[in-house]
Amino acid sequence: MTQTQTTTENESWDLIISPRKKWWDLQLREVWHYRDLIALFVRRDFVSRYKQTILGPLWFIIQPLFTSLINTVIFGQIARLPTDGLPQMLFYMSGTVMWHYFSGCLNGTSTTFTSNAGIFGKVYFPRLVTPISIVISNLISFAIQLVFFLGFFLYFYLRGSAVFFTTWAFTLPLLILLMAGLGLGFGIIISSLTTKYRDLSYLVGFGVGLWMYATPVIYPVSTIPERFRWLADINPISPIIETFRAGFLGAGQASWLGLGYSFAFMLVVLFIGVVIFNRVEKTFIDTV
Repeated sequence: MTQTQTTTENESWDLIISPRKKWWDLQLREVWHYRDLIALFVRRDFVSRYKQTILGPLWFIIQPLFTSLINTVIFGQIARLPTDGLPQMLFYMSGTVMWHYFSGCLNGTSTTFTSNAGIFGKVYFPRLVTPISIVISNLISFAIQLVFFLGFFLYFYLRGSAVFFTTWAFTLPLLILLMAGLGLGFGIIISSLTTKYRDLSYLVGFGVGLWMYATPVIYPVSTIPERFRWLADINPISPIIETFRAGFLGAGQASWLGLGYSFAFMLVVLFIGVVIFNRVEKTFIDTV
């Protein structure tokens, strides 16, 4: 036996890169092994987003503030849509903050392959690291906007408005998990499909906008006519926003059945998305 053969047999590798042979091989342990890289990507995404802007991180606050003001004027004052007796500004801000996190995760992860083709073609790491880092970086933005929303809540509460916390507020970690999982699942499915069908990317912004109007962001579920109530029932985001309002404003149709449906929907979409994502990453560099 030669010295080279002896050295090879005695070598112990920390990581062995090999092709996936089974479609259900998700290799989540490998993703956990690269958690330090996830942290670096989170910092990159968070810092680069407003690095060369005039207002910088203030955009985290300005965006939901102006959106809520516009919704208050158009849908509250002009269209006069009911808000379940809640202050209009607070009602619209609650839906806006929640929806921005979900849409941010979906839009960000939907361009994973096309936006990172350069780095994907040069170095190996689990490709799921990139969309996961986007979800976490958007979570930081959501935390800032949530604190901003709670400041508005305190203002209206001290003025005597009929807003109050309920026990549904303790479901906030679950609501964040549901929004992150749904945004990640739908995002990586779209990202996988757009590597071959580029025109699908043009439909993402349009589709997300339509989805928002099909979600009780600017109106409560209680105002939906019975014949159209099924649209809210099949929408997995509706129970999340209604539960958030029930927990932090004291008004909303929250139920464990609705949250259970959203959780089951998230698991299915996330599983399908990860499977498709892992299959596409083998050959995407040839089509992007």
